[in-house]
Amino acid sequence: MTPLSGDLEVFLDETPGETRGAVMRDGRYTHLLIHREGDCPQTRLGARSVGRVTEVNPALRGAFVDIGADSPVFLPFPRNDRLTQGQRLEVVVTAESRGGKGAAVRRLGPGEGAPRLLEPAPSIALQLQSFAPGVESVTGIEAIDAVLEAEDEALSCAHAFAGAGIDLSIERTRALVAVDIDYAPTAGRDPKQGRAIANREGLRQAARLIELRNWAGLVVIDLVGDGQDGEAQLKAARAVFAHEPQAVFAPVSRFGLLQISLPWRRTPIEELLLGADGRRTVQTRAISLVRHLRRQMLADTASPRLLIRCAPEEAAIAGPLAARLGPRAGILADAAIAAGRGHIEEN
Repeated sequence: MTPLSGDLEVFLDETPGETRGAVMRDGRYTHLLIHREGDCPQTRLGARSVGRVTEVNPALRGAFVDIGADSPVFLPFPRNDRLTQGQRLEVVVTAESRGGKGAAVRRLGPGEGAPRLLEPAPSIALQLQSFAPGVESVTGIEAIDAVLEAEDEALSCAHAFAGAGIDLSIERTRALVAVDIDYAPTAGRDPKQGRAIANREGLRQAARLIELRNWAGLVVIDLVGDGQDGEAQLKAARAVFAHEPQAVFAPVSRFGLLQISLPWRRTPIEELLLGADGRRTVQTRAISLVRHLRRQMLADTASPRLLIRCAPEEAAIAGPLAARLGPRAGILADAAIAAGRGHIEEN
């Protein structure tokens, strides 16, 4: 990870069941990092393991490797490489799972023994240090508020930036990430200059939001205008995606479309938090309830006991987690409360 420049703040929230980190640069969130206790440690980005080749697939130019996780990971290799079934390797995760695809790894060298984890991925705290060396992480109520704000922005599709006069829509499909920069001209401003400013700001925000969501792959950006300023727009795009050395850019088309290819590394935020129906999963809701309960306990130190009344399915997960907050915390299952409608009350 490349440390960011500019005015930086980092936030660390350690709620039972889930640790989150958020990075803010110049007042806007750039990264949301999430580790859940139930996640498979072998398939996190940067985890190092011993693996055993279970299948070599020349058509895919790769092999599937058992690293002791729930499912094999994929190891791409050059055409001239030779791997054999049963071969032991030491590998490191270079891309987490996404969209039904398993994690991908890179070979480090020969391995010995049974498939197993050798070194876990860097913790959230260590990742925050790498993003902002020397910057102390904010914790407590401020951190809870920050990671919740970052989550809301990461799950939103539409964004307005009044200062530049643009609305930005960003969506991910199975094939690509689509970004549309919509510009409302400002009275008294030169149209060409206004379009240039809108495109620069739109590209900057698109790059930030793509990274915040952990998205990659093919990115298609519909710029303001017809592409006549393609060279300038391409230069601006290279600047805002400079943090990604493996980014590949195509020339801006005469329709004003810019295509960028970005390497996948992390599981998209929506896949971590949402189900197939696009709603927060019961686990996400339960951990969120515990996070809000923890926040209330930090803000209200006088009440002898605080509890969350919530749907039974949420209570089943939240109960053991809330118990780790101490005797002041409690969870009450109530079948009369709909999922996602839990609330805190004094007891």
